[in-house]
Amino acid sequence: MENPALLSLLGKQSKGSSRRRSSGGGGFLRLFKLFPMLTSGCKMVALLGRQRRPLLTDNATTGTLFGYKKGRLILAVQDDPHRLPIFIIELPLLTSTFHKEMDSDDIIRIALESETKSHKKKLMEEFVWAVYCNGRKIGYSIRRREMNDDELYVMQLLRGVSMGAGVVPCPPEKGQAPAPVDGELTYIRARFDRVIGSKDSEALYMINPHGPTGPDLSIFFLRPH
Repeated sequence: MENPALLSLLGKQSKGSSRRRSSGGGGFLRLFKLFPMLTSGCKMVALLGRQRRPLLTDNATTGTLFGYKKGRLILAVQDDPHRLPIFIIELPLLTSTFHKEMDSDDIIRIALESETKSHKKKLMEEFVWAVYCNGRKIGYSIRRREMNDDELYVMQLLRGVSMGAGVVPCPPEKGQAPAPVDGELTYIRARFDRVIGSKDSEALYMINPHGPTGPDLSIFFLRPH
């Protein structure tokens, strides 16, 4: 069931962020044109191996959406792209479905509404979240306390990447070369404007390196009063 209050808030946020709207279609595919792209296999590993200094030297918020094409999408938020995420969660959304949303709609709104009201915690320290995509409730998720091995692998592999979209080599089995599991392991990594509305609301607005001509991705975090 759709949440009228949430839909109203998203509508207001959409108007306030109209300057970020895209003028064309082909969302996810266009990211490959707009961002520096890294492909799979040794080419990517070699490029990261040559990295001497981080591409992102300030304290901008970094968001990474990644997952196996046949698996669920993972969201990781980092205050510092060279440290562990401050927030990581597996969304109730298939990675392939997210790609289709990006392809078919220039504007993507992901909203996470806390199901708990522990106001002594910071907003992103809450654990149980209802998840919405473009106003549609798609299920519930629980914030991870710790990353699993695959998530650590991706964060380490992308540690020198400030923004990009592409395919990364799948994690190798011990003593073996990387092998695909549940399809390709894809990612979108970008810088975000972090706007703190109050102790109960925050928003991340993707910064497009080419201005307002690309996909518009925003992520909202809300906690009921």
